[in-house]
Amino acid sequence: MNQPDWQDYAAETQAIRAGQKRSHEGEHSMPIFATSSYVFGSAEEASLKFTGQQPGNIYSRFTNPTVATFQERLALMEKGERCLAFASGMAAIMAVGMALLKAGDHVVCSRSVFGNTVLAFQNYFGKFGVETDFVKLTDPAAWEAAIKPNTRFLFLETPSNPLIEIADIRALADIAHRHGCLLVVDNVFCTPILQQPLALGADIVVHSATKYIDGQGRCVGGAVVANEEIIEKQVYPYLRTGGATLSPFNAWVFAGGLETLAIRMKAHCDNAFELAKWLERQDAVGKVHYPGLASHAQHELAKRQQSHFGAVVSFELKGGKEEAWRLIDATRMLSVTANLGDVKTTITHPATTTHGRLTPEARAEAGINDSLVRISVGLENIDDIKADLAAGLAAA
Repeated sequence: MNQPDWQDYAAETQAIRAGQKRSHEGEHSMPIFATSSYVFGSAEEASLKFTGQQPGNIYSRFTNPTVATFQERLALMEKGERCLAFASGMAAIMAVGMALLKAGDHVVCSRSVFGNTVLAFQNYFGKFGVETDFVKLTDPAAWEAAIKPNTRFLFLETPSNPLIEIADIRALADIAHRHGCLLVVDNVFCTPILQQPLALGADIVVHSATKYIDGQGRCVGGAVVANEEIIEKQVYPYLRTGGATLSPFNAWVFAGGLETLAIRMKAHCDNAFELAKWLERQDAVGKVHYPGLASHAQHELAKRQQSHFGAVVSFELKGGKEEAWRLIDATRMLSVTANLGDVKTTITHPATTTHGRLTPEARAEAGINDSLVRISVGLENIDDIKADLAAGLAAA
């Protein structure tokens, strides 16, 4: 049967149908190709494939049919030309840096990124002579002012973790391109269902597939999506040599996760919006951070840039760490874990977990105080989520 051109289909269909090449067995469900190597028909065929003169599988560190299916699906959904999968979201970020940066280069990064992303730029790329300046996510003028002649790319998460701030992707893409830089966007909070940064002018999208793409907290993985030239000439050689490889089993789980991503994201967002409105009415809560609320500083931008407001809500208590910890400890159903994107609602204290390795000064610059609590809203009944948080709020 002839394969359709999956670019002509909606993301929900691409997530279910694209990428799979059925074997001679005619399987309907996607198989797992659990093999490290592949057999060649001749010495000549082996030589042609190893030198790139003939396409085909060589070694599962960098070519595997199950991984390729996941990559093709995610690339289509992100409106990108090509995707490469990695062993984790941080491995994907490290791959972008290792592929694009050299000693003497400069990066402009948002202050409002995952704590380990900050440490990757400061402690590891910095060790090899790459300088990084951190700026306020929502201030385009600060981004432009920080760019230097040796700036290679701008890096950000939007929405941010954990304050759910929204950056204007199109404005930052214009700034980056005006100065000959690339724009790299971590799209983990929205996924391609809610936001497509490449369509807004970004050059590279990174993902932690561990989060919503999996959706059930089972596997760790990541991905980079960009045009053919960036992937083939820069990122792919690093994957082939560096070996931060996604396993076929994890790729199989993630490809299956994509199949239900659209309906899960809608349900996640609906629950999160309802919870954010409820939290705003609670006496113990000082401030709620959620872009679906009219009180959010980037509410109008979120409406233009995203198809929904996301599934993560953070809020500040009228107190400090002691009150935040009491709230968390008093919940009975919510999972106390720093992971997010799960069907199970999770709750964490960012200042002492996800961003706990940052200096107090760096946390203060990022707006992460001791009263902040982050919730990744799952798919349980919303009234049960509220009831569990109500018990926590009473204890706080």
